[in-house]
This record gives sequence, structure tokens and C-alpha cells, in this order.
Amino acid sequence: MRALLISTYDLGRQPFGLASPAAWLRRAGVDVDCADASRDPIADDRIAAASMVAFYLPMHTATRLAGPLVDRVRRLNPSARLAAYGLYAPLNAAWLQERGVSAVLGPEAEQALVDFAQSLKPDARSLKPEAQGLPRLAFIQPDRAGLPALDRYASVQMPDGSRRVAGTTDATRGCKHLCRHCPIVPVYRGQFRAVPLDVVLADIRAQVDAGAQHVSFGDPDFFNGPSHARRLVEQVGREFPGLSYDVTIKIEHLLQHAGLLPVLRDTGCLFVTSAVESIDDDVLAQLRKGHTRADFVRAVGLCRDSGLTLAPTFIPFTPWTTIEGYLELLALLETLDLVEQVAPIQLGIRLLVTAESPLLELADVQRCITEFDRASLNWPWRHDDPRVDRLQTEVMSVIAAAAGRPRTDAFAAMATLARERAGLPAAAAVVRARPPVPHLSEAWYCCAEPMEAI
Repeated sequence: MRALLISTYDLGRQPFGLASPAAWLRRAGVDVDCADASRDPIADDRIAAASMVAFYLPMHTATRLAGPLVDRVRRLNPSARLAAYGLYAPLNAAWLQERGVSAVLGPEAEQALVDFAQSLKPDARSLKPEAQGLPRLAFIQPDRAGLPALDRYASVQMPDGSRRVAGTTDATRGCKHLCRHCPIVPVYRGQFRAVPLDVVLADIRAQVDAGAQHVSFGDPDFFNGPSHARRLVEQVGREFPGLSYDVTIKIEHLLQHAGLLPVLRDTGCLFVTSAVESIDDDVLAQLRKGHTRADFVRAVGLCRDSGLTLAPTFIPFTPWTTIEGYLELLALLETLDLVEQVAPIQLGIRLLVTAESPLLELADVQRCITEFDRASLNWPWRHDDPRVDRLQTEVMSVIAAAAGRPRTDAFAAMATLARERAGLPAAAAVVRARPPVPHLSEAWYCCAEPMEAI
């Protein structure tokens, strides 16, 4: 039995979603080949040699990119049994099964993949996500053998211009929160799993041995289990004193566990990503984010006082966005001195409404969506004010044109554009220069994507 595990895209990170199931499959005696299509083309002979091909689908972009690859595998190796797993597999189960994928699994798929690989049936049974549920796995150390080297993935850009090789691991999975726009919610439904400390530390140790100078924790929210998080980072600080790391934490958890912020700083945390999404309290309520604009402002102060860089992320274009509200967001970022800490792409993101999204519960969303688009795997929507849709498209063009330039340049261009579209004086915006902050070379975003076309 030879299994080919394929990742198409994972935000520029070495895919944990290949390393973890690879360890389980190899322990079961399966010959495993791991292929990251975001780094290298997959040769025909690797596909032809596989008895089973499994696609890792952690996000929307990865799922769309997998479509042509699934078709290619079916053409080159029609006898191979196909599986798909990860957050976006169960959300797109019907689409995958129509393409010939017989096992559609969720993100807790390691044992199910072993079961699938060991099945002796010529056409493996269909494993539906609702039947699979969310098993409680006894996690083991991921096996990264055969994956591209860490220095081929996104790195950390330091303020002095140097770069740090970055690894990635998960300390927890799932999330206990129920934000409406989040793809985790339809799958985990408020559940999360803590990975044992010894397993996490063993994975970090292996990556440090492979050259990692920094680790990105891929947890949806690092403070879902605050005691677990504290024990982990304290051990990381003791065992790897030169290692830096970053985490993702909700605004409400930054406030609830403010006493842990100095612990993060002292154990090597370079920056904290937080999905702020909006500064409009009405929009935040629609998204069920659990924080307010005032909470965000307070969190900025707490992180700054603790010596931590906060990297806010946003979904500025939603059905409730106004051009005036967009200008207000830019003005607040300038006032809070956050321009350098916000990746330009975060100011062009458009709300993504996926299959099974809780956003579909909202009357405002139902009113503005069109038919489900099987090509883009989402519910397209149009704003009541066409100017907002046009502004989003223009902002994305500005971001593309400013690639490689200082973040302040892109911000100033977006501010000037938004003022013009709002009918305000067209004088160019002047943005104060700031020193750069540490950040990943590939921008983080979640639950939304840049709009490709309107």
C-alpha cells in the first residue's frame, strides 16, 4: 500500500496537515509519499505509484486548487482510491464526491485515513463527515520526512532586515467559540482538542533540529486552553531560549487573560495575530465575534504595554460596509499607530460565504447572495451600494501595485482612493513613517479571501 498525501496551499507554511497523518500511516506500515504542490510540481510517476491519494484541504484556496489535481489523479491513476480531509473537506463533501473522492473526512482524520488505507475493498466505503464525527485522537509526533525543507517556506521578516526560518505546529485544534463567518464552526461546533505537551515539544524539537528559528502556532485560538498555553510556552522558553514564535488569540481572550501577555513576551513571542474583523459594533454582532470596538482599542493598549506586537486582521468589506465606515477604519488604524502592524491585504479582504456557513442564517446575507458558485465554492454576494464593491476591487489593485513596497505606501494609496470615492478632497494622504515590525513573509488571513472579480 502506497499513500500519496497532497497539500495544495497552507499559507506558505510547511503543512502540518501532511506531517501528522504521515506519522499515523507510517506507524501502521503504510508507505507514505508527501507532496506539497505549492512548492514543487507533482510528477506523473508519483501519482501513478499510489494506491491511495489523500488531499489536505485546510482552507478555501487549497480546496479550489485541489480540483484540477483531483481530475489529474483520476486521469493518470483511475484505480487509486481518493480521500479528502481538513476543515474544508466536509464543507464541500458533495462537490468532492462528484469528482470521484470516496472518503470525505474532517480535520481529525488521522485514524480514519489509516482505516481507509487498510481497507481491502476494491472501492473503499464512503466515509461521510456526519458519520465520522469528531473522534478524540491519541495524538502522536508528526513525521515531516519527505517534505520540502523549512527554508523553502514563509519566513519571519525582522525589523533589521534579517529573516528567520519558520516552522509550524499545533498545540490545540478546533475552537470553543461560534463566530458566524468562521469555517471551524460548522465542523467543530464549539469543540476543541488540546495536543499533549510532549507531542508539541517533540515536533518543535524536530523542527529546530531541521533549522527552525521561529515557530508559528497554527491554533485557531492559542488561549482556548490558557493553562495549557502557559505550560507550553514556559517549557518552550526554557528548552529553546533563542527560539521565537507567534500565536493567534481572540480579542476577548487577550482581555480575559491579560496577565499572560508578559509570559508570552518573556518566552519569545514576537507577535500576536488577532482576527478583529471590524471596528463597527453592529458588524461585530452580526459576525458573533464576542468583542466590541472598545475592546479592540483596549487590547491594543494591553499588548503595547506588555511589549507585544499585535497584528490585527480584518474583513473590511461585508454586506454592512459603507465607504464612510471604511475611511473610519483607516483613520482608527492611523490613530492607534497600527499602520505598520496591519498587512495591506487585510484592508482588501471581502467576506467569504462558504457552503454551510452560519452566515446564511442572516436575512441581510440571504438578501444579497446569488446562487452558489460551484466554480468558486462560495455564495457570491453583491453590496446594496455598488460603490462599495467597486472600492473593494480598486483597493485590491492598489495592494497588488504596492507589493514589495513599505506598508505605509500601500496604506496612503488606499486612504487617498477611499477619500476620492467618498467625494472628499482628493489630496494625497500623508501617513507617518514607522519602524517596521516582525511579520511573516506571507500574510495571514482566515475565513475570507481577496475578491477575484465582481
